[in-house]
Amino acid sequence: MDVTGALDGITILDLTRILAGPTCTQLLGDLGADVIKIENPAGGGDDTRAWGPPYVMGSDGEPTDLSAYFMSSNRNKRSVAVDIASAEGQATIRALATKADVVIENFKPGGLAKYGLDHESMLKAQPGLVYCSISGFGQTGPHAAKPGYDLMAQGFGGIMSLTGEPEGMPMKVGVAVADVVCGMYATVGILAALRHRERTGEGQYIDVALVDTQIAWLINEGANYLASGKVPVRRGNGHPNIVPYQVFAALDGHVIVAVGNDGQFRRCCEALGVGGLADVPDYATNPARAVNREALLATLTPLFRARPMAEVIAVMEAAGVPVGPVNRIDQALASDQVAAREMVIEMARPDVAGGVVRLLGNPLKLTRTPVSYRRAPPRCGEDTVEVLGALALLGPRDFA
Repeated sequence: MDVTGALDGITILDLTRILAGPTCTQLLGDLGADVIKIENPAGGGDDTRAWGPPYVMGSDGEPTDLSAYFMSSNRNKRSVAVDIASAEGQATIRALATKADVVIENFKPGGLAKYGLDHESMLKAQPGLVYCSISGFGQTGPHAAKPGYDLMAQGFGGIMSLTGEPEGMPMKVGVAVADVVCGMYATVGILAALRHRERTGEGQYIDVALVDTQIAWLINEGANYLASGKVPVRRGNGHPNIVPYQVFAALDGHVIVAVGNDGQFRRCCEALGVGGLADVPDYATNPARAVNREALLATLTPLFRARPMAEVIAVMEAAGVPVGPVNRIDQALASDQVAAREMVIEMARPDVAGGVVRLLGNPLKLTRTPVSYRRAPPRCGEDTVEVLGALALLGPRDFA
């Protein structure tokens, strides 16, 4: 049976770089869209091409422009080298836009207006176009003109104040999660806008900001503050509402024990040989454990520390208590679960050493329209001739 992606037939004109925008367009590409990535040849293309090492080595033994960072979010795209600052480049972008369903960009707010490539200009010319802008603070508000980077969004949006040890410095999350989640929100917005256009023929403008999306995923901690007026604090690996729900040091590593209810707490105590602890009023219920967190942890911590990881995991699993290891990246990616779920993939690139690049897979498992891996991350401008050569042969996109 021939299977095509859910977004087969949708064309994305991608004017983004770094991570938030490319995360969005890679996801759309995995779902079947044709993504045309515009890169500035004078600057060497997407900034992340230079964010190495590591780089993939070419078949000649020299580093390529495929940094690991760039490859993390740029498969299933065709790279076209265009200088947007030139009149010719602007004309090329406008011509490509007439063939596209979606334009997505992450320039500074207002930065494309001087080229006539802003949303107002392009939607006026193509009312059926979906146009998405990603920025640090959004297109409006007192901070709109400020540059937006993941680290700044994490700081401004409050998540760093919750991350790290209680007495330590505020910490960013280990990967650029504000960028990644912003890209995912942008994807949802684009899909919603395409659905609206399918019903009405009408395009629209989508304004997505790193800080807005980071505020949105404060989730329970944001709601905790709004409900109580109490400013949340860093708890290291502890949970603000559930105890014990955190990392514990074992004899030879670290384990996660996630006690989600009072029954699990009782079984946890029994597995550790201190079953009577669950009958102590200060610990019998989760609200009581949250209030008496420090005293409880002072009792539990040495019990975990005295046992090897494997033993802790075995006794907790036998007791029906959620438990798991804290894996290093190499351990996680080599696990049998990752293999079974095909979360590490290989894609052919004959011009690199070994002929393939290894990437993280897409987590979406769709039965009728599965994701596909059609194009390895491109070299800068490698598809320019193909895409621009076909431009004159294609009619404008009909949104009706």
